[in-house]
Amino acid sequence: MEYFDIAIVGTGPAGLGVAFTLLEKRPGLRIIIIDRNEFSSGGLRNDCKMNFSWPVGFPEDDWDAGSAGRYLDRVEAFLAPEILARKGIDVYSHRAERLDVRLLEIRQAHLGTDGGLALIKRLVADLEARGVALSLGEKVLAVDAALGVMSTDAREISFGNAVIAPGRAGFAFLQDVMRANGVAFVDNVVDVGLRIELREERYPIVKDYYDPKFLFPKKVRTFCTNSRSAHVVQEKYEDEAGLWYSVNGHAWSRDRPANGLANFAMLKTITLTEPLASGQAYARALGAQAMLLGGGHPIMQRVGDFRLGRRSTRDAFTGDLYDFAPTLPSCTVMRALWDAMKALDTIVPGVLHPSTVLYYPEIKTYANKPVFLDPSTFLAAPRLYLAGDGAGTSRGITSAWASGMRVADGILAG
Repeated sequence: MEYFDIAIVGTGPAGLGVAFTLLEKRPGLRIIIIDRNEFSSGGLRNDCKMNFSWPVGFPEDDWDAGSAGRYLDRVEAFLAPEILARKGIDVYSHRAERLDVRLLEIRQAHLGTDGGLALIKRLVADLEARGVALSLGEKVLAVDAALGVMSTDAREISFGNAVIAPGRAGFAFLQDVMRANGVAFVDNVVDVGLRIELREERYPIVKDYYDPKFLFPKKVRTFCTNSRSAHVVQEKYEDEAGLWYSVNGHAWSRDRPANGLANFAMLKTITLTEPLASGQAYARALGAQAMLLGGGHPIMQRVGDFRLGRRSTRDAFTGDLYDFAPTLPSCTVMRALWDAMKALDTIVPGVLHPSTVLYYPEIKTYANKPVFLDPSTFLAAPRLYLAGDGAGTSRGITSAWASGMRVADGILAG
């Protein structure tokens, strides 16, 4: 059985943050990073939009402004991003304030999906040059922190410390690891909403602020805005109960031709109470219902039909009210979401043009809340650390990287 000082599950920003931070201080450590996918996965791969301002991406149960700021400085120093300019947004802020809506002003960088892939390639090559063992396409089946053994579909590995950082897609796997190692956790929060696609000219704020963050009443917010060369995509989630889909958005860098479209999510945070305590189960049920209604795909609805109280059919996407081709054509609401969309249309007139397309569902299952032995380092059990979106310690690329750094700091201090 091969031994590694550190075994990391997940090649997203949390796992990378752990590895690079450890190697900076102890370059001789034996490290392995395992991912079930045949490629390095995680948030860097899809759009690669990065936020460098508190509180975006930082769950306030685990972070305060001071600690988040210190780690963001370190993340920014390592990644050296080009911060985007923000201009001419006062008019939107003033309109928002009159509706009890808040427009956050965030320092952002955007590489695009193609730029993110180039960054991943460079980071992975750097890790391998430093002697890190990178194993893609290998599925971890079980982790026994007490014995220091990790079982995969190919072998068994012995480790000194394990870091489990599988991201949102590994939400259910992480729950299995926590149960097996006696780690208590709460899973009662989920973000549910829509992905909205429209012509860029009808959401002109993106010309001045790439990913505008609007916070609405009733725990609704905009999330992950994409523009210029923007596309809506389908994401697959699979667990022991079956398969379901969510939608997401991404955009290419300025090196790619523009398509003149924009898309963004409108999400509502839902906190479940006993006895319906599982956010993961609730998300799965919503995804399965959407697939049932959409013939095996998420649902696509035109705003013009929604306002008339009828379901969009294929025929609704032709004629004079259909003036662009949806980028996820395979697709066949909550009152709080609709209220927020009407408010947004007042702040940025044009959002609710009849041709605007709503895709449902967009679901974020990153709300596992482990009970940590040491919350300051995300130590969940002896020799077992949890990091990233799947563990509820982050909600985005930069905060996931910061959570990985925090884990690494704990390992180094131990």
